[in-house]
Amino acid sequence: MLHIVLHQPEIPQNTGSIGRACALTNSRLHLIHPLGFAITDAKLRRAGMDYWHSLDVRNHADWAAFRAGGEVPAERLWLLTTKAKKTIWDAEFRDGDALVFGNEGHGAPAWLHEEIGAERRIVIPQFNPILRSHNLSNAVCIVLYEALRQLRERGAGMAPVPPVVTIPEAAAHNSCP
Repeated sequence: MLHIVLHQPEIPQNTGSIGRACALTNSRLHLIHPLGFAITDAKLRRAGMDYWHSLDVRNHADWAAFRAGGEVPAERLWLLTTKAKKTIWDAEFRDGDALVFGNEGHGAPAWLHEEIGAERRIVIPQFNPILRSHNLSNAVCIVLYEALRQLRERGAGMAPVPPVVTIPEAAAHNSCP
């Protein structure tokens, strides 16, 4: 299982979309407080839609509480940041890794960069130097699926489950006007 760690996220719609991606991939979502919204926020629920009930989510009072929980060893933390030399394509992801993301407004604080270290900081390659970075929910999905791709290539048993299609849905897609 992969862990997605959001450090003090600010936008409920992003967190809801990330929660949906985590539910779909059987990844655990860790929310490091304080959050910029209430967990009961309708925007969060709407973005996560009916996937929220399937989500494995853990709330942590702060970074220290997350680390004290001991779920992820320090050497398995990956910090996603625009301030990295190594790309996601250079990282060797393993089952149990945690992908750590800063918030939408400020990214990850300097002390978190220091704690995780330069060797564990990675960036999503971008080909237009004028633009700043990806939206948080897009960034999470990009890195999460790259990690899953690597795990699958190494035979980590992360094969996707085919979608369930009911007969009415299948008939609706095959009908002619």
